[in-house]
Amino acid sequence: MATEYNFPDSAARAATAAPEVPAEFQTEKMSLAMGPSHPSTHGVLRLQLELDGETVTSADPVLGYLHRGDEKIAENMTYNQFVPYTDRLDYLAPLANNMAYAIAVERLAKLEVPARCQAIRVLTAEMARISAHLMGLGAFGLDVGAWTVLLYSLEEREKLYKLFEELTGARFTTSYTRIGGVTRDVPEGWLGRVGAFCDQFLPMLEEILKLLTRNKIFMDRTIGVGVISRADALAYGLTGPNLRGSGVALDLRKDKPYSGYEQYEFDVPVGTTGDCYDRYLVRGEEMRQSVRIIRQVLARFPDGPWCAPDARRIVAPPKNKILTSMEELIQNFMLVTEGPQIPPGEVYFEAENPKGVLGFFIVSRGGGVPYRLKIRSPSFCNLSILPKACQGILISDVVALLGSMDFVMGECDR
Repeated sequence: MATEYNFPDSAARAATAAPEVPAEFQTEKMSLAMGPSHPSTHGVLRLQLELDGETVTSADPVLGYLHRGDEKIAENMTYNQFVPYTDRLDYLAPLANNMAYAIAVERLAKLEVPARCQAIRVLTAEMARISAHLMGLGAFGLDVGAWTVLLYSLEEREKLYKLFEELTGARFTTSYTRIGGVTRDVPEGWLGRVGAFCDQFLPMLEEILKLLTRNKIFMDRTIGVGVISRADALAYGLTGPNLRGSGVALDLRKDKPYSGYEQYEFDVPVGTTGDCYDRYLVRGEEMRQSVRIIRQVLARFPDGPWCAPDARRIVAPPKNKILTSMEELIQNFMLVTEGPQIPPGEVYFEAENPKGVLGFFIVSRGGGVPYRLKIRSPSFCNLSILPKACQGILISDVVALLGSMDFVMGECDR
């Protein structure tokens, strides 16, 4: 027996139909979350994208997944105890982070470090710059499909890590710098091994760059993509290679030299159009210039002490005196328990790190613990331009843009 259906008439169907969608919601755009678990976001960055087809119409960066409260932690430990936390900012260049923080505290204490200490810091900072740029270059190549570049970059970076381990005892998070100096002097023969690394690295660097510079696929993925104008780069507070890629020749090592950088000759590479390709070229040339600085440091490496010799309330005494002198033992005990005695005041110092300008603002009320500490992290400031830079590009070009900006979420979130 056939079943009979009573279909409602058109009026009844209209009465029970879904309500009409308002005009402002009638769109074909799609919202897409890119990250925080995505290889091309280089960490826990999340981009909330709005897409019209494959074209990005808006991008909203969502930060804070890696927030650890470093600035508040600094207010509850001595100045030297905070050094390992600076390792975890741009963890690809811990030696450069240590240096920037130590110089800020030393300027607050009006403490001059000897020439040998300055030379060691410049040497290690430039080695860290090469190491960080190698990782950024390899990751950028991988993002746009050049797998071989990463393998070559990691091999050269491994050679630097062996040198870091000989000097500091650690490969990754070195904690090498101290307020008023460094942990220890360079080991015997180490400077020669650094020079040997430079001699073999430059030809290898040229081989690595050859894989990308005239590569048709890489050029198509980067030239004219993610253009950041000079005006926008300045307005959004970009620094480092991202700013210089847009044609602004700002480098604190030349414009506000510190730690003896004024003694060394080097060039500041700049781009012309501010696209992903320019930012790649700038970082490649910066590695050549870092080798140039390292060779000058090695050629005129000074003798003398490697930490301030007369800052009794700030710098730890030599180990042999701690073991043989009661006064030196007490001094070391007070430094470890109470921290370096820094006078009241405030200071802001910024250094030219691989990612850009890393700044420390420190307020002291006296004693061994900072009252306030604020970090100006370059990755955080550089990422502020993403909503503007992503507008109008394809979703695949977002990957190239992120790779060309070479950020680290460790210092972005702090």
